[in-house]
Amino acid sequence: MTGTSDSSVATSVPTASRAATEPLRDDIRLLGGILGDIVREQAGDDVFDLVERARVESFRVRRSEIDRADLAEMFTTVDTADAIPVIRAFSHFALLANVAEDIHRERRRAIHVRAGEPPQNSSLAATYAKLDAAPVDPEIAAAALTGALVAPVITAHPTETRRRTVFETQNRIMELMRMREWVSGDRSETDDVDAQLRRQILTLWQTALIRLSRLRIQDEIEVGLRYYDASLFEVVPRINAELRDALRTRWPDSGVLADPMLRPGSWIGGDRDGNPFVTADVVARATHRASETALERHLAELEVLERELSMSARLVTVTPELDRLADASGDESAFRADEPYRRAVRGVRTRLTATAARILGHPAVHAVAGDLPDYRDPAELLADLEIIDASLRSHGDGTVADDRLAQLRNSVEVFGFHLCGLDMRQNSEVHETVVAELLAWSGVHPDYASLPEDARVALLTRELATRRPLAGPHAEFSELTTKELGILRAAADAVDRIGPAAIPNYVISMCESVSDMLEAAILLAEVGLFDPDGEAGPRCPVGIVPLFETIEDLRHGAETLTATLEVPLYRALVANRGDSQEVMLGYSDSNKDGGYLAANWALYRAELDLVRVARETGIRLRLFHGRGGTVGRGGGPSYDAILAQPPGAVEGSLRITEQGEIIAAKYAEPRRARRNLEALVSATLESTLLDVEGLGDDAAPAYAVLDELAELARVAYADLVHDTPGFVDYFEASTPVAEIGALNIGSRPASRKPTQAISDLRAIPWVLSWSQSRVMLPGWYGTGTAFEKWVGDDADRLATLTDLYERWPFFRTVLSNMAQVMSKSDMGLAARYSELVPDVALREEVFGKISAEHERTLAMYRAITGHDDLLWDNPSLDRSVHNRFPYLEPLNHLQVELLRRYRSGDDSDNVRRGIQLTMNGLATALRNSG
Repeated sequence: MTGTSDSSVATSVPTASRAATEPLRDDIRLLGGILGDIVREQAGDDVFDLVERARVESFRVRRSEIDRADLAEMFTTVDTADAIPVIRAFSHFALLANVAEDIHRERRRAIHVRAGEPPQNSSLAATYAKLDAAPVDPEIAAAALTGALVAPVITAHPTETRRRTVFETQNRIMELMRMREWVSGDRSETDDVDAQLRRQILTLWQTALIRLSRLRIQDEIEVGLRYYDASLFEVVPRINAELRDALRTRWPDSGVLADPMLRPGSWIGGDRDGNPFVTADVVARATHRASETALERHLAELEVLERELSMSARLVTVTPELDRLADASGDESAFRADEPYRRAVRGVRTRLTATAARILGHPAVHAVAGDLPDYRDPAELLADLEIIDASLRSHGDGTVADDRLAQLRNSVEVFGFHLCGLDMRQNSEVHETVVAELLAWSGVHPDYASLPEDARVALLTRELATRRPLAGPHAEFSELTTKELGILRAAADAVDRIGPAAIPNYVISMCESVSDMLEAAILLAEVGLFDPDGEAGPRCPVGIVPLFETIEDLRHGAETLTATLEVPLYRALVANRGDSQEVMLGYSDSNKDGGYLAANWALYRAELDLVRVARETGIRLRLFHGRGGTVGRGGGPSYDAILAQPPGAVEGSLRITEQGEIIAAKYAEPRRARRNLEALVSATLESTLLDVEGLGDDAAPAYAVLDELAELARVAYADLVHDTPGFVDYFEASTPVAEIGALNIGSRPASRKPTQAISDLRAIPWVLSWSQSRVMLPGWYGTGTAFEKWVGDDADRLATLTDLYERWPFFRTVLSNMAQVMSKSDMGLAARYSELVPDVALREEVFGKISAEHERTLAMYRAITGHDDLLWDNPSLDRSVHNRFPYLEPLNHLQVELLRRYRSGDDSDNVRRGIQLTMNGLATALRNSG
């Protein structure tokens, strides 16, 4: 592989920007050239020639010099064994292109900084400038940021199939590319770096990209934890400290951000909605490993700190508090008799060692011997660290205190003994079944499921007012109820051992009613987490979080929340949680249910309604956004998405899911992690403290327009997805959705239930399948029809949409995200996948609708925005599309061919592995595939 040819990019990249992108093109040539040499050396000339022929012909297709069918014909007779290294070559190129693009973004950013240009949007520096220009009243800021929280929640995802070895090798290649920039003026050093690059790419080539067996939840837990060592331990505490300092410098008497604002979370091991592999043991393992990761990190840092703080009492005068801490350490070594800091830190290490032994049930790797009491909570550990800090500053060692000790204090503040809160999630239908069985066994009611809603609420409220459990010690239940109670007991045990931060939330999927909320409370009460009679009334350390997912549930979400808050017992519970109530919004299922535009508007409307309820009831609302990586699952640039929220929807708090290959793209190493976390925090601050909606008094008319557009889009989407006979058959035949479930991708089943219904299919395989087939349907379908029907021949209506696009961040973001996903669609390749559908009439009907809507949507986008180029506002993605998309072409054609063979009865290991590899390669190249 020789990298990108000049002619491939010249079709759309202006001459002025070609000079700026030349270093990127050089990097791609370099990496592609090394990869090509290795393919020739390792796989032989025949494979290399096939790879090169596929590459050249792909560019010819791009330039319309040959028909796509001619390229596809290349692969129809290729032996599967020969196809595997071709797939691997193009997959590795996609991975190396990702490295080159990330390096180029760093390069361009550095050029902007050196040129003295204003800081870029989505950086904290830019946000501070906006706050200074506003300016913001300190009291208003302090009130708005009370309880401030930005929580990226790491979530398992089947398209993140990269092994740790591949992950680490990719990071080493990135570091070498950075080093190559630094030594670019020295030929001998450049040659040395190139030799190291060759070794790493050779290692990559000889390392299997995919696992031999299905990923287990235990593996997903470890994958999620690796990002802490990779970047989060370094970056999160630092951002929190800098943010607090910056805001308190601006508002010195406000006391703003008493607690860290940025606090990661996790769903891996606690989300059991439709996942039968989540068990009590899995919950225990997830919380145990998270706690172990945090405690080992703290102990390792303390070990280094003890070596660093060598100050002698003969040379400095420490505070009395530090002296007492040192004397209480039990350290009687004569060598450290005049080193009070080392003795003090040794005492802290000893106590934390005891803490780890209590929580984990085994000695820590960085344990030290001693006989001191453990820390009951992180606050006690912080108090000791603050004594050390104050003493250092008392004799002029503030610069020392601001280094490792400060980072450790900030780390303990945010990660505590738990690392990240593990959310629990289950479907409301399961709750109903389990609660009904508990009530029947205890003699409270023989048939709870038959009761109307009012009677259910009355019964559940009475039960919640008592402390008696429904199940006795010898009760025998169904397998489902036994399993659910076991999982909840494991969660309660984690709270007891690690602290309440270990399990912060209980999310109720498909929440539709007050009884759905109260059933979750009953189950929490059953394991002792809900206490109806605390000192100030009912208390529960675990927040009960409704998840509104479908279009209908989103429409009625505010009504459900209002009715729940009207239950006195529940309102008292919320009061005892600081009058705070979290609500989760489901982007994926609402999109699958109603289509792209209808779902986006339903979410916006739901947020407006929930904000109104919060103001009317006096609660503090925190929204949890269940966004996926791709636009079809609520993806797109996080900064823009947060600024596009309605007024009052952020209010200093934001939780957001981060999934799969998106996690690697954002958090694989510190620089990218810093950039992406800054974007989340910056957007949260701006949405909270500044007026970003931009509609003013024109909000109501704008909302009315979107009401009409959303309904038109929903009808158009339903006509295809829900109302076209045979659509499910078309979907299953024209995409690799069936193979996603069959080929050991991810730890969970593709569907919640064993049915063919779209409603039961998980959103991830739904979106992933359309991405692989290059249709990208969830990110745009129905929108073109809605715009076209609403506008008609009325120029004023078109002008209205153009005005909204220019003034309203929500509408602009919706169209921008749609354009981004459409830039990755390819109806020519999609047509190849449609040929897998055996029913010709069905194929022509469904693909005809899809391709016509695609053209319609493109035309309306251009008419509204005035831009022919879909990526006019995203030059980095524009570069990516033109640099790498010809390299995706062979992967798509090979996937179609291998699917054809697999479905014709060839289920050999090579065919199965080839399909998996094409999925991996396309997911890597598209970067936000599912």
